[in-house]
Amino acid sequence: MSKQTVKESRTTAVDSEKLNRFIGQFVTDFGAAMHAPTIIIGEKLGLYKAMAGGAELTSQELASKTGTSERYVREWLSAQAASGYVMYNHLSGKFWLSPEQAFTLADESSPAYLPGAFYIASAVAKDEPKLEDAFRTGKGVGWHEHDGNLFRGTEMFFRPGYSANLVSSWLPALEGVVAKLEKGARVADIGCGHGASTIIMAKAYPKSTFIGYDYHGPSIEVARETAKREGVDDRVTFEVASAKTYPGRDFDLVAVFDALHDMGDPAGAAAHVRQSLKPDGTWLIVEPYANERLEENLNPVGRIFYSASTMLCTGGSLDQEVGVALGAQAPESSIRELVMRGGFTRFRRATQTPFNRVFEAKP
Repeated sequence: MSKQTVKESRTTAVDSEKLNRFIGQFVTDFGAAMHAPTIIIGEKLGLYKAMAGGAELTSQELASKTGTSERYVREWLSAQAASGYVMYNHLSGKFWLSPEQAFTLADESSPAYLPGAFYIASAVAKDEPKLEDAFRTGKGVGWHEHDGNLFRGTEMFFRPGYSANLVSSWLPALEGVVAKLEKGARVADIGCGHGASTIIMAKAYPKSTFIGYDYHGPSIEVARETAKREGVDDRVTFEVASAKTYPGRDFDLVAVFDALHDMGDPAGAAAHVRQSLKPDGTWLIVEPYANERLEENLNPVGRIFYSASTMLCTGGSLDQEVGVALGAQAPESSIRELVMRGGFTRFRRATQTPFNRVFEAKP
């Protein structure tokens, strides 16, 4: 078969079975896209939380509990049931949350609390025109330029994973770090956002002091308010600064959570981290899970991260100086190379989860 024949077969022959599978995928995706805003509404109005007790409720009962309109709530419940986000009893005409649904949709302390992801999806949908323009011009789209749902959603989405893993497994995977934290260490959290990771560490290690840095001023204001509300503001401070300019020296631990790939000059940031550490200090780097090659990342997790990287991470990096644009699926080899270029002599993957790689770098 000639190359021309192969090309024609790829562009003109339609396999009806494959077509139907692809249309089925479209129906699933379109339904998910349409369903996403209803999840945000359910979170904002407390609809999921009002159903968390497990009791069956009519639309009128749920509306009365939440001070909302019954007609809207009735349609919302039908959408949730069709999506598998609530249960429906056709005999009683009532709705309820299963324990698994309540665990992921109504319990903010849950390590699997999910609504934050949909705030992020809402933000990127609203910002699509900015990304369209960036595709045409090649310009960056800064983190600060995105819709406000992104900042709230990022904290809501990542906090459960940090709560589940940071103290229990990530920090213990680092050489000698927990002992220092228990005794009293100085810690910097770079790109801290609303401060979820900083505050989790502070609450676990009361003898240590923590400074969170982020270039986004509004996020730092939220972090300060949260630290005060959580009662850790006596040993946690938050300051506006970038990864290459934050002040301070002699840190025992510097942490960067899901932010290194967003930086315009990650090698420059690595050099700044290196000079801010004590000689025996540690750099903790948490990045989205990814395999080394593209074909190994063509899966549901990779789909999420590549899409987020297209809409958020790549543009955020291109908006900064250098603009390396590593992307959220940067291979470990690329991360290792830039870390070593920053002056570190040791680098290893300390542990991992299905969604994260946890790296340790030493001077």
